[in-house]
Amino acid sequence: MARQDLVTVTIVTYNSGRFIKRCLESILAQRYPNKEIVVIDNASTDGTIDILEQFEDRCRVYYNEENIGFASAQNQAIGLSTGDWVLTLNPDVLLLPNFIQALVDAGNFDPKIGTVCGKLLTMTSHFEIPERPVVDSTGIYFNPMLRHLDRGSQEVDNGEYLQYEFVFGATAAAALYRRSMIDDISLDGEFFDSDFFVYREDADVAWRAQLMGWKCLYAPYARGYHVRKVLPGNRRALPPEINMHSVKNRFLMRIKNISPDLYWRNWLSITARDLMVFAWCLVWEHSSLKAFWFLAANARRIFAKRRLIQSTRRVDGGYMAHWFQYKPVAIQTSRKMARMLSRQEAAAKIKT
Repeated sequence: MARQDLVTVTIVTYNSGRFIKRCLESILAQRYPNKEIVVIDNASTDGTIDILEQFEDRCRVYYNEENIGFASAQNQAIGLSTGDWVLTLNPDVLLLPNFIQALVDAGNFDPKIGTVCGKLLTMTSHFEIPERPVVDSTGIYFNPMLRHLDRGSQEVDNGEYLQYEFVFGATAAAALYRRSMIDDISLDGEFFDSDFFVYREDADVAWRAQLMGWKCLYAPYARGYHVRKVLPGNRRALPPEINMHSVKNRFLMRIKNISPDLYWRNWLSITARDLMVFAWCLVWEHSSLKAFWFLAANARRIFAKRRLIQSTRRVDGGYMAHWFQYKPVAIQTSRKMARMLSRQEAAAKIKT
């Protein structure tokens, strides 16, 4: 019988009225019974609060007086949680009924699996699903320019991603984190770095988890749908504040996590990308220049975090370097593990 660890689902809302009702309904409809739901609202003004009030008898809902950012609000929710696992979820995600069960079954195969992610497919902001399913994410990966991307993003789902695989990390839009890993890699009580405010905080967590020796497993039979608002190529359509955080967090993540060995292996690619980013801000995106002022003003605190991370890392430079490739890197699970998980999935389908 599959273990029934307590799973806490944590959601941060900010003017999420278009999505949150259906998101919560999809969580409540999960076939996995041992769960709790914690929602943090970041001072929404669009009617989100009215919707959340309808779910207060089935969820624990907290209302912030100001928008403290995704990272801080997720930390707030995690601090209020009691689960053995924490499933971070964006309000614009819909889960298929076996999503949580499939993730927990996969994660419990090995205690060194700290993160589990499933297959997210795209849907429009009007909850329309493309006639031909399109992949949103099957985990995240880094390339040698230190860009992090979603594996399979915008590809037609043709059955390519049907194997259990170890990947670099998971998008926090729908990521299951083991409680012991959260406790292990948190810095000053923060799992997500509040300096990020929003965007890239999940990639930062994934990098730090890898440095500490934790694994991320992709479970192909945990499936859901996601409205993706931030994609490579649509930068000009995004609010200036989001773009500023994107620039800031690229450098913040690197300062904290990169080792000299990884840098020297990829210094040309990294430098070329850095020059492109800085030139773009200097010539066109002036609002993002604030990112560099933030980094300079907070350098002492940022480098203190770096010293702590680098002094406690548990893997060598060669291990980290193999993840930074221009094509997504994935490591096949053992045959025993794949067989076991496939049997569990087949048994779950029979029960339902």
